Amino acid sequence: MRRALLAITGLAAGTTALVVLKGAPQDRQVAVDLPAGAPVGTPDRTDPTTPGATPQRTAATPRPTGRPDATAGRTPAARRSTPGGDAGTRRTPAADRTTGPAPKPTTRTVTGPVISTEFGNVQVRITVSGTRIVDAVALELPQGGQSDLRSDRVDAAYSGTTGDVVRQQGADLDTVSQATATSDGYRRSLQAALDRAR
Repeated sequence: MRRALLAITGLAAGTTALVVLKGAPQDRQVAVDLPAGAPVGTPDRTDPTTPGATPQRTAATPRPTGRPDATAGRTPAARRSTPGGDAGTRRTPAADRTTGPAPKPTTRTVTGPVISTEFGNVQVRITVSGTRIVDAVALELPQGGQSDLRSDRVDAAYSGTTGDVVRQQGADLDTVSQATATSDGYRRSLQAALDRAR
């Protein structure tokens, strides 16, 4: 009787061990259907055929938020509407668009002081356009006798729109022959006028 009892107990233990090690057929199917990366030995919660499984939403499916995508519907900056103009147009100040001729330089006249010489007074007036001398006029020169001749020669050499003053653009002028005092007076009055014009 003891032998029979031991044999039945051993048979039952062997069958139990075989069932546990081998596993049920549906358990083998579940092990095959497990997704990659799922931990071994845990039931697949997404498989409705697995006992105790609860359906879950997969992470790959995006959940609709009920509002449009933040990037969808954005308009490029270049197409945005600007105040007082059409979309996509940029206003430039009117001063930037004008391509007319440059304004003419201001023309002014400057008078030098009266310079006293041994033969008489000398005074010069110049006309300046921008920074350039465009004309020179002797307002006063020594008169009488030989002074008239000397004054005429100085005036002819220095004054006018084509005289030495305009050509040299300054008071660095050669002395007129036989009219040293008058030439010197002219240059001094001219230099003073140039200083005032600056």
